[in-house]
Amino acid sequence: MKGSDAPSPSPRDRKFRQAAIVYLHVGILYEAGVAALWRAGMVPERGPIGLWLLLGALIVGGVSWALWRYRSPWLPRVVWGLHALRLPAIMSGAFGLNPASDVPPALWHLALVVVLINLGFLARAGWDL
Repeated sequence: MKGSDAPSPSPRDRKFRQAAIVYLHVGILYEAGVAALWRAGMVPERGPIGLWLLLGALIVGGVSWALWRYRSPWLPRVVWGLHALRLPAIMSGAFGLNPASDVPPALWHLALVVVLINLGFLARAGWDL
């Protein structure tokens, strides 16, 4: 029995699907990281943590779904730009430029790698590289 008769997705469609899946996984890592830091008492009080985690999950789910569904090059470009804004803070933590931070440098290094991978997949989808 042969596989499905449905046509395989185009290279462009695959790039958007990959960007959506990578973004979803980055979001899951961020949510798990925030939850772990919260349990360790390392998240400042800015309202109920459950509400922030829910809001984060809705954003991640919405962006991932929109990347998968609409495949507009402007969406990954905008998300790429917003994610790139995280780099200065991550770099500061990764290289010990914020001595008041209780977050271990290894966590900042991991965040740097994850964000750079995500930026790469968003760039492939947004600029069709």
